[in-house]
Amino acid sequence: MRRAAWVGPVGARGSAKNLDNQEKVAIKKIANAFDNVIDAKRTLREIMLLRHLGHENIVTIKDIIPPTHRDAFKDLYVVYELMDTDLHQIIRSPQPLSNDHSQYFLYQLLRGLKYIHSANILHRDLKPSNLLVNANCDLKICDFGLARTRCV
Repeated sequence: MRRAAWVGPVGARGSAKNLDNQEKVAIKKIANAFDNVIDAKRTLREIMLLRHLGHENIVTIKDIIPPTHRDAFKDLYVVYELMDTDLHQIIRSPQPLSNDHSQYFLYQLLRGLKYIHSANILHRDLKPSNLLVNANCDLKICDFGLARTRCV
């Protein structure tokens, strides 16, 4: 993705439309990505893992937007598939969650975890806000910044 039109930022995240194929995407801005070594390592780890993993219950990185100038490379923009909300927001909403919805979310979470663990990766930060959901109730695990590979 090289061309995008901003739709509106939400904190450090925003949504955009890829003008080449009209696909809506999410853009995560990582400000001053290299100021703190620990945060830089987490960002690199997340990008490397998500580029390696490919499963329908794990969020997908679409692109990384390069800086316009090498000297001005402070902020990093990572383009993800767009999801509507997270499980934390769904739990907090006044609308009741049916047993069928709960079972479907749990099923998808377990499928994603099985795939992650089969790749010898431990997520280490699973919580409702790191489980993204779209309007079709598709669930995707995100935020692999604290993940570690497991030695066997």
